[in-house]
Amino acid sequence: MLRHAVPPFWVYLGGLALATTAGTINAVGFLGQHHQALSHMSGTVTFLGIGLGQTNYGLALHALSILLAFFIGCVISGAIIRQSSLRLGRRYGVALSLESAALFASVYFLRRDANIGDYLAAGACGLQNAMVSTYSGSTMRTTHMTGMVTDLGIAVGHLLRGTPVDWFRFRIYGVLFLGFFGGGLIGTIGYNHFGYDTLLFPAALSGIAGVGYTIIKHFERRHRHP
Repeated sequence: MLRHAVPPFWVYLGGLALATTAGTINAVGFLGQHHQALSHMSGTVTFLGIGLGQTNYGLALHALSILLAFFIGCVISGAIIRQSSLRLGRRYGVALSLESAALFASVYFLRRDANIGDYLAAGACGLQNAMVSTYSGSTMRTTHMTGMVTDLGIAVGHLLRGTPVDWFRFRIYGVLFLGFFGGGLIGTIGYNHFGYDTLLFPAALSGIAGVGYTIIKHFERRHRHP
């Protein structure tokens, strides 16, 4: 059995909140006008190929725009945080606040059936996914599940063989999976009742997390350096 130092509670709580946010956004993207994923790019790249292959340049342009928006979100996150490992003290509050602003703006445009709403939501997901990169040597992604389901399957295979298992990775990936799944449920139920306004939930959640994180770090710095 492989052991890590016991991770702080905020790693699990923050991962759950962010995965729930992404799952909600993705469900709304699938149920919305274009029926397209917004939190991960595998399907988007496929849509880009389909659009070009069928000479459906409108579809191709929309897919390319979502891809570029997600990429730009990653670029912005990298410029803000400037660190590949997840650690307290980095500028996560700023990144979360920007994600929240992008999601609030996306609701405004999606209410008017403007494609820029999709692009803003995809950009918010790219920003979030790049923000949460690694923790304790384990790759963490909160906006898509493929890699984590793969790693969970590998871990179960190791258990069946009696091979040592990285239990921290097993637990955190399980939490992220449940969060993304729960977000899908929230997004579906919310969209059926409120339409695109459902995105106000992840917008508020990421905004509260960003502001709260910034306030906590401010008081911690004042306490350390009175």
